Amino acid sequence: MSHTETTVSTTEDRTLPAVVYGLYLLGLVNGLTIIIGLVIAYASRESAGPKMASHYQFQIRTFWLALVASIVLGVMTGVGVVLSFILIGIPILLLAGLLWCVLGIWFAVRCIVGLIHLSNGDGHPRPEALLA
Repeated sequence: MSHTETTVSTTEDRTLPAVVYGLYLLGLVNGLTIIIGLVIAYASRESAGPKMASHYQFQIRTFWLALVASIVLGVMTGVGVVLSFILIGIPILLLAGLLWCVLGIWFAVRCIVGLIHLSNGDGHPRPEALLA
C-alpha cells in the first residue's frame, strides 16, 4: 500500500457536514433548509468517522435546542398577542421579539463556530455544549 492510499483512507470527508452547516445558515432566511440539513445529519452520522460524527451530533443538538426554544418563544409570542388587546401584552411581545433575535444569533454563531472547527479539520470539541 502506498503512502497516498493510507492518507486517503484516514481522512474524513468534510463535505456533508459543511453542507449541513450551510443549509442551517440558509435556513435562517427560509426555514425549510434546516429540515433538509437535519435529515442529512441524521442519515450521515452512522457512517461518519469520529471527527465528523461530532459535527453531526453538534448539528442535530443545535436543531433540537433551537426547536424547543422556538416553541417556547412561539407560546410567549401568542400570549403577548392575546394580552396586547388589553395593552399588558406589549412588553411581552417586545421581549419575545428580542429573544427571537437572540435565538437567531445563537443559532448562527453555533453554525459559524462549527464551520471554523470543520475547516481546521478538527472534530467539534464540545458537541453536547449549550453554547458554541
